[in-house]
Amino acid sequence: MAIISEALGYIGLMSVNIISFLGYGGVFFLMVLESMVFPVPSELVMPFAGFLIANGKMSFLFVIIFSSLGSLVGSLISYYIGRYGGNKVILKFGKYMFLDETDLMKTEKWFSERGEKTVFISRFIPVVRHLISIPAGIGKMNFKKFCFYTIIGAAMWNTFLAYIGFLLGKNWELVKHYSEFISIPTAIILAIVCSYFIYRHIRNKMNKSRI
Repeated sequence: MAIISEALGYIGLMSVNIISFLGYGGVFFLMVLESMVFPVPSELVMPFAGFLIANGKMSFLFVIIFSSLGSLVGSLISYYIGRYGGNKVILKFGKYMFLDETDLMKTEKWFSERGEKTVFISRFIPVVRHLISIPAGIGKMNFKKFCFYTIIGAAMWNTFLAYIGFLLGKNWELVKHYSEFISIPTAIILAIVCSYFIYRHIRNKMNKSRI
């Protein structure tokens, strides 16, 4: 826990320096990373931007525009990685992870039927929002729907965090402090759940192969 907290503190300091130096470009860049697999939590980026808004150094409108565009761009990069690389990787190396074409079909079906809700809700869940775009790409979710629900969810979440930072002013780091109590347990719970499903998936595959 202490190591994770120190890492978040370092990332937070790095984020502050980037935004201070690059302004809106820094917000955009950090949110591109945040929407990919890089450990840059929006809980550290957006409240500081809100603090700068409160001090008249940034515009609320432009912060939301640049942060939301950054979220979309980062999500699209991950989406395309999943769409044009994920399938090939699974078909070629999936057998070593007990994954096959049937699993790809299930993923496609899931994002065809539930993609909108999945992508939208994921924008509000720590850790999940960093990863969800890759399976959405693998599942070949409708591109326009993916963009729409990503930008709506990201804009709402970014606006909320920026506003909290705006209200807290110089105490914006309180958001980072309390977000650790949410992000870390969420990551642990997700790891346990994913491990269980992977175990069950592998067990079922092995049982089928014996029949």
